[in-house]
Amino acid sequence: MRKLLKKTLAITGCVAMMASMTACGAKPETQPEATRQTEATMQTEATAETEGQAVKEGDAMAVNYGNMKDVSIKIEPIELTEEWDKVFQLSDEVNHRKVTFANHFGITLAADLYEPMEYTGKLPAIAVCGPFGAVKEQSSGLYAQELAKRGFLAIAFDPSFTGESAGYPRDFNSPDINIEDYQAAIDFLSIQENVDPEKIGIIGICGWGGMAVQTAALDTRIKATAAMTMYDMSRNTALGYFDSVDEEGRYEARIAYNRQRTEDYKNGSYTMGGGLPEEVPEEAPQYVKDYVAYYKTERGYHPRSVNANNGWAATAGGSLMNMRLFEYAPEIRSAVLLVHGEEAHSLMYSQEAYKLLQGDNKELMLIPGASHTDLYDQMEIIPFDKLETFFNNAFTQ
Repeated sequence: MRKLLKKTLAITGCVAMMASMTACGAKPETQPEATRQTEATMQTEATAETEGQAVKEGDAMAVNYGNMKDVSIKIEPIELTEEWDKVFQLSDEVNHRKVTFANHFGITLAADLYEPMEYTGKLPAIAVCGPFGAVKEQSSGLYAQELAKRGFLAIAFDPSFTGESAGYPRDFNSPDINIEDYQAAIDFLSIQENVDPEKIGIIGICGWGGMAVQTAALDTRIKATAAMTMYDMSRNTALGYFDSVDEEGRYEARIAYNRQRTEDYKNGSYTMGGGLPEEVPEEAPQYVKDYVAYYKTERGYHPRSVNANNGWAATAGGSLMNMRLFEYAPEIRSAVLLVHGEEAHSLMYSQEAYKLLQGDNKELMLIPGASHTDLYDQMEIIPFDKLETFFNNAFTQ
């Protein structure tokens, strides 16, 4: 059963599914005054007391949610590391600080905020996330910092249940919650005093490219979306790599998935799906070798990264297996740029998504010779000039 889970859906990140196929005291962050003030405006001052009545149950305090009428937005205090622990160097051309904000599910998200060292007036803003199973200290932070050097205020955030963001259980994902994560980032950016709320865009990398496009179909505050080396995680989870899983295979996967749920609940803990192997067999596909070369080496390894360590929870992929992204992609009116390497194994996801998009403000850009992971961190390959032009043009329409 475990083997079947791993081969079909258990490790639902772009990378972690590859792994299954091959083997298959931080201190509280002292936040800047501006950040504390921002968070204060998002909370009602007198929300310390809720209308729900707390009662003691054993050694824990149980909350009577049935009587709770409190609708204030609460940002849970979370511990954030104070050290610079990214896989890239901090640029002397940007200001950096950590911020937090809450989504509609009550989960507090952690983010790194980058802005130009010097600027006047209000800035255009970009929210960046991905790859799927990565953390903000990896690719998304690299993108955000580079955008800040080019005149944008940019945040790279950890999705719910991962990295430094809140949410329990850990290392789970949900398309609904993850799309809400993007919207929460836009909530945050929209009320910053130095951000022009009419000039907000998003970037998604790998599986988060698909989430970004899905969010653009819902959130009209987004003026432009860039999906880099995109994965359609719903298609990948249900149909497998290269659409190799048929209906019978999906049924067997559902049986294994639900057996695992029962087993986990019986045992009182969640089974992890397993991450990438330390060593890659010679016969492994090239894209698996590329993932290991990024996540398991000094180039991209990070101790909080899902893909670089124990992978997603074995039952994390249920929601993705049971729905499809892009249902309303044809109705996206804002600008969309899909960027993909011509040599990427995942190219079909961008090509198929592009066919759904409508309007003359949609574009598919192919990078000759580039693989899937080249667009994670290869500065000479990632088309930052194009991204800068794309967003600036979209913001002036």
